[in-house]
Amino acid sequence: MYLVTILGNLLIILAVNSDSHLHTPMYFFLANLSFVDICVTSTTVPKMLANIQTQRKVITYESCITQIYFFILFVVLDNFLLTVMAYDRFVAICHPLCYTVIMNPKFCGLLVLVSWIVSVLNSLLQTLMVLQLSFCTGMEIPHFFCELSQMIQLACSDTFLNDMVTCFTTVLLGGAPLAGVLYSYSKIVSSICGISSAQGKYKAFSTCASHLSVVSLFYCTGLGVYLSSAATQSSHSSATASVMYTVVTPMLNPFIYSLRNRDIKEALNVFFRGRP
Repeated sequence: MYLVTILGNLLIILAVNSDSHLHTPMYFFLANLSFVDICVTSTTVPKMLANIQTQRKVITYESCITQIYFFILFVVLDNFLLTVMAYDRFVAICHPLCYTVIMNPKFCGLLVLVSWIVSVLNSLLQTLMVLQLSFCTGMEIPHFFCELSQMIQLACSDTFLNDMVTCFTTVLLGGAPLAGVLYSYSKIVSSICGISSAQGKYKAFSTCASHLSVVSLFYCTGLGVYLSSAATQSSHSSATASVMYTVVTPMLNPFIYSLRNRDIKEALNVFFRGRP
């Protein structure tokens, strides 16, 4: 699954970079999303595979903190990129005449840059907060990677401030982008319903169907992780939900875009065979 994830997302990046027809805002964001998906899985899965191979469930404190930092960074960045892509589809469908003016290369680059900056700062804050905690010796994390909430639960010192910061950033950096996605798609659906012809409705919907599928998969599995953790104290159910969130979703994203997107399929065909 890890190799399929890496290969699939690399093919998306190669297709976008090699085909000049795909040098548009939508595919620019898609290439960035594929890169982040590679990073998300590479943060957790290689260590998990090494543990399975060696039969040793051991990770150093320094490596655990590093894993937390990069995992939070790329998951939040993934969330922001999906929100930016939803906004891109909103402008394309609801304001098509102004699309090239609004979604110019400079603005698209700025959106990605701001997403990176906010994600880095948030991840740095969360990691520094964990570094302030003290842990007892011989602690074992009941998870397949160093997950933030699991680390906070194992701390021997007071974790009230950590819990408050985690709750606040989750609502702010998780809830706000989700609200943006829902608002964008509410406007998109309203705009599509206003189209008179059935062919026009299908064409408009097909331009955002792949992204809507990826968004649904991302948020459903993400919510599944936190709901399962809140509903039960079972570390097994939480870890199972996290596998869906961190491994399965990044693996399926390239399939969703390549199977439902004619432009991507044509670009890959040209890349491998040298002909349309």
